[in-house]
Amino acid sequence: MTGQQRLSLPRLYNRKVLKALREFEMLDPGDRILVGFSGGKDSALLLYALVVLGRYGIVEGEVAAITVDPGMEPLDPEPLGEYCRLLGVEHYLVKTEIGRAVAGFDDPCARCSHLRRGIICRFAREHGYNKVALGHHHDDAVETFLMSILYSGQIRTFLPKTYLDRSGVTVIRPLVYLREREVKKAASFLPFTPVKPVCSYAGTSYRQKVKELLRELTRERRWVYTNLAAAMREGNPIQLWPAKRSPGLFKAVSEVDGGSGPE
Repeated sequence: MTGQQRLSLPRLYNRKVLKALREFEMLDPGDRILVGFSGGKDSALLLYALVVLGRYGIVEGEVAAITVDPGMEPLDPEPLGEYCRLLGVEHYLVKTEIGRAVAGFDDPCARCSHLRRGIICRFAREHGYNKVALGHHHDDAVETFLMSILYSGQIRTFLPKTYLDRSGVTVIRPLVYLREREVKKAASFLPFTPVKPVCSYAGTSYRQKVKELLRELTRERRWVYTNLAAAMREGNPIQLWPAKRSPGLFKAVSEVDGGSGPE
């Protein structure tokens, strides 16, 4: 592919990305959008989609890309830089020692992800970008929802659009309506070959375990995924136990009753 005139986004991808952008009001005229570009399939598609939509006037602002090198496996930035040059966007490379910082954590991948987002948002604020775009897709949201229940005892997932008070940056996730299989198929039209992950812990995270669990469950009952996706939406019936009462409350009730137990 050469030349701006040949950039295009297939109908399914165009429809789903536009749906997310409009439903969650992700864009405003004059936005300066910084895309977290790891070199993987998700962020490569996200960057491409925003550039294409920009050339059709849907993204009314500036798009740039940032790659955070976690300092684990060797990263060759040249293919990433070449892709950005092809798309006509600025590419920033930030070298870090995240690999050393996450060593010893129970779930280093989650910690690494948290640190990388922090670095990207701080960079965005310092360089005048008001939006940070991340390449999370629909499967990521559902997996995060299930992970939160299983590993932290909370019913939550990430939001398609989040304003961060501390940095003044808004994080958007335009791929949230695309399934992972659709992101993988995008390789057929992207002028980029995803690079090898530079994470030393790839495939060993809690997320990978949940991904495999979900794959096993949906192999038997395909509607399991659909039900989880529905459960993470507001407006559906919710029935939960009451909040835990403090031990002090039970003591106070006991004193009122004269210390007598149930008969």
